[in-house]
Amino acid sequence: MSTTAGVTYEVRDGVAVIELARPEAGNALDRDVKRGLLEAVREAGGEGVRAVLLTARGRNFCVGQDLKEHAEALERDPAAAFATVREEYNPLVEALHALRQPVVAAVEGACVGAGLGLALCADLRVAAEGAKFATAFTGIGLAVDTGVSRALLRAVGPSRAAGLLLLGDRFSAAEAAAWGLVHRVVPDGEAHAEGLALARRLAAGPALAYREVKALLRDVAEADLAAALEREAAAQELLGASEDHRGAVRAFLAREKPVFHGR
Repeated sequence: MSTTAGVTYEVRDGVAVIELARPEAGNALDRDVKRGLLEAVREAGGEGVRAVLLTARGRNFCVGQDLKEHAEALERDPAAAFATVREEYNPLVEALHALRQPVVAAVEGACVGAGLGLALCADLRVAAEGAKFATAFTGIGLAVDTGVSRALLRAVGPSRAAGLLLLGDRFSAAEAAAWGLVHRVVPDGEAHAEGLALARRLAAGPALAYREVKALLRDVAEADLAAALEREAAAQELLGASEDHRGAVRAFLAREKPVFHGR
């Protein structure tokens, strides 16, 4: 097993297990975690890996971007604070989509914002009954990144995607399953074990056929991933300079309700 800051990586029986390991912070994505994830995903694309499990330690899958780190970046240089979208998030999403092996995500607890984006990069998602999902971006005055707009539009259609993105309401594992976002719902505490079982099943299956299925699904898709990611990044940069976003981040850290003024 290899370990970097906030991420562990291990290959066993053909399954590469990538684990978010910052449970004390809800597995929030700071710079070290994003870099560790990218390194692990790229390593998982190598020889000897036949399936990948994306999982997390602790009560939550991932609460999204580390807002404390983000608030500090806004204070230092607001114009550069959103370089993370193009420099860290976009390469990570592209690397996950580029994996030729089947990818399973095991979700417990909160899966929101960029955490939802990571889960949506998987081919199959297993969620605990108590898992809670949300896009969350508009709640802090932002649009969306991590490929979430593209993934939701394809998975649930334009009307529901608009509602999830604009309103940012939480939705349950049962709702996610009903909408086709989750492959299987299991009792709380069992998502990792079920996800690992699925990954092992895939690792023991027809690897070449799985690769072709993934390639077909990718090739028949209508939108271009790079174009969608670039559009998201541009929107985040624009909104990141707004008073609404900075005020919402401060309110979040102070555990207050944000007030938006449209500027």
